[in-house]
Amino acid sequence: MALAAMVPGPTTALVIRRSALGGARAAVPIIGGMQVGLYAWIAASAFGLSALVAASDVAYVVIRVVGAAVLIYLGVQAWRAARNPSGEALVDEDAVGAKPWRAAGIGMLTNLTNPKVAVFAFAFYPQFVAPEANILATTLLLGLLHLVIDATWFITVALFVGRARAFFAETRVRQWLERITGTVLVALGVRLAVSEV
Repeated sequence: MALAAMVPGPTTALVIRRSALGGARAAVPIIGGMQVGLYAWIAASAFGLSALVAASDVAYVVIRVVGAAVLIYLGVQAWRAARNPSGEALVDEDAVGAKPWRAAGIGMLTNLTNPKVAVFAFAFYPQFVAPEANILATTLLLGLLHLVIDATWFITVALFVGRARAFFAETRVRQWLERITGTVLVALGVRLAVSEV
């Protein structure tokens, strides 16, 4: 579970961007939203919905396409913020200007529309549930442990990156951060759109 949290992906890019531009505290709502999205997939696995999603090619394609669109949108927003001609820091709503609930929604949507999170939840948890155990309770408890590990990892990342906030506030550095983050998010979105898993 710890390794799953540490694998870089779209959520990592969002946490780094948000904490670099707004500090560690600004990243907390997005991290909370990510945990809600992750736990939704864990709960789906616990309730046996994984079989329905796995059996439906249409459901998987819809999740994949929506997920790709979300990532590409967030990447384009980062690129737009980097292209501010005035040289002043442009506060992007998705980066630091978003209200906490909106930021949490971005984090949740990013995990809810990521089929890799769904596949992980559907494939990982059943391996650790004994046939005689209560599948629902065991999966939900394992999921809570995963949330604690995941949130701890991302809060650590946010604290580390947030300490360098003054560095990231410099115009050229901020613009490069936005460009790199935007490129990573768009690339992940395109990859998700064309991949099978």
